[in-house]
Amino acid sequence: MLFTGKTAFITGASRGIGEAIALRLAKEGANIVVVAKSVKEDPRLGGTIYSVADKIKALGGKALAVQCDIRDEEQVIAAVQQAITVFGGIDILVNNASAISLSNTEETEMKRFDLIHDINVRGTFLVTKHCVPFLKRSGNGHILTLSPPIDLNPQWMEPYVAYTISKYNMSMMTLGWSLEFKKYGIAANSLWPVTTIATAAVQNLLGGDTLINRSRKPEILADCAYYIFRQSSKECTGHLFLDEDVLKAAGITDLDQYAVKPGGPLQRDLYVS
Repeated sequence: MLFTGKTAFITGASRGIGEAIALRLAKEGANIVVVAKSVKEDPRLGGTIYSVADKIKALGGKALAVQCDIRDEEQVIAAVQQAITVFGGIDILVNNASAISLSNTEETEMKRFDLIHDINVRGTFLVTKHCVPFLKRSGNGHILTLSPPIDLNPQWMEPYVAYTISKYNMSMMTLGWSLEFKKYGIAANSLWPVTTIATAAVQNLLGGDTLINRSRKPEILADCAYYIFRQSSKECTGHLFLDEDVLKAAGITDLDQYAVKPGGPLQRDLYVS
């Protein structure tokens, strides 16, 4: 088990994609730091840091639940220190926490603009900044950020300028980090789904049950993360991956297993032509 004794620090891990990645790596023996704000379950969203930690422990894995708002530097520093105190290091960072706001310019309130940039851009940068000193010691350190390929065709920006530039900023940080941290043997990659993923955000904000039924399960991204982290951090870096391409390279061709409704139509995700 390549991940035995390794520690993964995963933001936004109380549900959805973050939870799926946490459980996948835990099955492979990794210690999981479950980082998120949720400590009381919201019926609309489901999941808390404690419920995910309990699932990991039920698998025989080791988990540390840490409440943290990644916009707050003191909370981030404390979360990283807890991870080091309990597990002794950080080998994998998953920047999964993100805020979504699909509105045009006139409809975007500035408090919402500030929120998505504080979480998506500042929060991702902040968590990475404080994890890097420990990733340097890993020997095979990986940073994986959930953000899309960058295409500057205006068609991708026109509908949701504020949200798009926040997500593109996450991808630009990936590209910058891949060179900045190369000398330390730390990989930096991004990952994005080709189709919509069945999460609370899709359910509640985007399209309800209709869109959920045209989506794939979060486990597709969890399997992709697993295959990326198996690679040498010195060689696999600087990529803005799409999930289907990762699985194809891993020899997985049956993607119907990930569909909420196998054999049914699928909805393409944002920023994927």
